[in-house]
Amino acid sequence: MTLSSFSFPTAIQFGPGARKEVAKHLLAHGLKRPLIVTDKALAALPVLAEFQSHLGGLDVAVFSGVFGNPTASQVMAGAEAYKAHRADSVIGFGGGAALDVAKVVGIAATHPGDIIEYAWDHPQVRAIEKDLPYFVALPTTAGTGSEVGRSSVVSEDDTHLKRVVFSAKILAKKVFADPELTLALPPHVTAATGMDALTHNIESYLSPAYHPLCDGIALEGARIAARSLRTAVKEPGNLAARSDMMMSSMMGAIAFQKDLGAVHSAAHALGAVCDLHHGLANALMIDTVLAWNQETVPEKFEELAHACKVPGGGAAFVPWLKQLKQDIGITGSLSSHGVKQDQIPRLVDIAVKDICHQTNPRPVTAADFERLFAAAM
Repeated sequence: MTLSSFSFPTAIQFGPGARKEVAKHLLAHGLKRPLIVTDKALAALPVLAEFQSHLGGLDVAVFSGVFGNPTASQVMAGAEAYKAHRADSVIGFGGGAALDVAKVVGIAATHPGDIIEYAWDHPQVRAIEKDLPYFVALPTTAGTGSEVGRSSVVSEDDTHLKRVVFSAKILAKKVFADPELTLALPPHVTAATGMDALTHNIESYLSPAYHPLCDGIALEGARIAARSLRTAVKEPGNLAARSDMMMSSMMGAIAFQKDLGAVHSAAHALGAVCDLHHGLANALMIDTVLAWNQETVPEKFEELAHACKVPGGGAAFVPWLKQLKQDIGITGSLSSHGVKQDQIPRLVDIAVKDICHQTNPRPVTAADFERLFAAAM
């Protein structure tokens, strides 16, 4: 039997009001000049100003140049803001895009070259040799779980191809997971990010990689999302449901240390070619891909159905997912969300090159991706 390595190192402070502990934490570590990295939309909302009101004793600057799918140029602009402020730490505040940029701003601020040169698959990949600035993360959505991840997904500005900087060095030193920060999310964002969290848990569990620790987390993460996603969408002020979704989101991201599958490869292609929101892209592909996967690992679908309390067992799991999507307002096919038939070859090309499908329970060829995209149209 081969040797396996497992690692769950992130310190997390979880619960309503966790955001109020950030200043005390940074000051206790001798840090006084944080740069908040956030996105344009959030910077204009009361939630950021409210968070800043709890940062007394700190000299704070804000970089709010993140928008859409994060790009290399956004990271480099954030690094310039870090240097201009003479910052000593980074606070990531936002959804997956803002947190992905926040995780690697410290690399770009302290190391030479463009951030893309630190992507794991760059032909002349650079090493992260110096100590990175102290980094804490506060998620404001419950979907990507980027706050507990050791990877940052950044797109090339010209090709829009997603590149992954992967290193334990970019993990947050502490996560402040405060579900109150998600109370103002509109229902369609709650739905799309919630499906992202659920997809992470489901796909990581279905992956054939050996990681029983992650399997246990993934099943529980799926169970929590299954019981609370509808409520979080339909009752936005329900703090218990918001807490559940934030926990499920973190669990999904911890679980996918184990790896993901073809749903994510397809979603990454849809993000690159059609600029679809990642959670929505996952939601639009998940039932098509899972129905195709099911015959390979029927016993795992039985376990998922059991965890999610789906009447009818494994055979009913994909129909249950379809109904869940309807219930939370995610309707239609790829074409109804603007995807064109003539984009399929480009989608297939990017999906095949994406690493995630290498741990799909069923091997996926270009022809398979072509059929899956066509079926989801």
